[in-house]
Amino acid sequence: MFYFQGLLQIHIFFFKCYGFIKTFVSFSAFVFFYILQNFFASLGLSWVELTIGLESIYQLIVVFISGVLVIICILLCVAFFIVFERKLLSSTQQRVGPNTVGYLGLLQSIADAIKMLAKEMIIPLRATKKIFLIAPQLLFILSLVSWIVIPFNFGITLIHMNLGIIFILLISSMNVYAIILSGWASNNRYAFLGSLRSSAQMISYELAMGTALLNVFVLSGSLNLSEVVNAQKSCWFIIPLFPAFIIFLLCGFAETNRSPFDLPEAESELVSGYNTEHSGFPFAYFFLGEYTNILLMSNLIVLLFCGGWLLPFLENQSILLAGFAYIAKVFMFTFCFVWVRTTLPRLRYDQLMRFGWKILLPVSLFFFFLSVILVWSCNGFAPVF
Repeated sequence: MFYFQGLLQIHIFFFKCYGFIKTFVSFSAFVFFYILQNFFASLGLSWVELTIGLESIYQLIVVFISGVLVIICILLCVAFFIVFERKLLSSTQQRVGPNTVGYLGLLQSIADAIKMLAKEMIIPLRATKKIFLIAPQLLFILSLVSWIVIPFNFGITLIHMNLGIIFILLISSMNVYAIILSGWASNNRYAFLGSLRSSAQMISYELAMGTALLNVFVLSGSLNLSEVVNAQKSCWFIIPLFPAFIIFLLCGFAETNRSPFDLPEAESELVSGYNTEHSGFPFAYFFLGEYTNILLMSNLIVLLFCGGWLLPFLENQSILLAGFAYIAKVFMFTFCFVWVRTTLPRLRYDQLMRFGWKILLPVSLFFFFLSVILVWSCNGFAPVF
């Protein structure tokens, strides 16, 4: 009897592993075919006129393997960031925190992932099953897609896109669909109300975020992230655009549903918000998607306002030093996300919406028009495209 129960649990475990691998492979295939299409377009070829040499195939294989390695690195960074956040939270609250799994508890996230795989996946009786299962995977995949245009060091990226930041905003706006579908498909009023809150919050703060980003484009004259970083050689944009930086940082907290803007997951009102009915690995998809977006937002802040991999007063810096500087800046802003969570209380929902529409959006619009007037009066308009 115990043998058959153990065998059944092993089959369930491998079935869940298959679901994760299927999601991972589908995203990798999307990246591969997107890169393939851009590669052929750069050569002036279409799918019908396709004739590839061995050298081209080799280059595509290298790009595909690089994309898979980037995804693995992102997931490892998310795992260690979760451990870092739990340790920092326990330190501020005078608790022990994770300290048993691995050296100093560094493998706690891996143990949590195994636990999520082994847990039973419960689907509500009246839930829309397919959408209920697809919505968490959609959110997780969208959180990974934006990384294909992020330059890491001296413009090293998977895809060089002139409209890279527009692509990131497009993908981030699609997260609303995953959240609203997860709440609706659960057939739970708490989950549905949490998804409505989250969608309204994300749409509201995306307006102020996009307006704050226009200031960066006015100064840099480009929508390419690598060119935006290169435009900050003489001066980081955080100095002349400090109000836009503060607005973008606040909108980053709201977009990632972090404190003090974590209203979709208000435990005293909505249990756990839009993911109330999700358990097992579907819940892990939401969890991984949230923390991946936090890392993505930290990278965007560094690239847009803090010079990316550039250091002040150093014209010729090595790749190793530039990579270390970039990682240190990203770590500083991830620490800021955790620090704000430990110190600030949650806002009321009416305060959150009032702050977004009546304060952030008018201030960002005013500063944008002020930036346009100053740039036009000094140098004229820079070409954006």
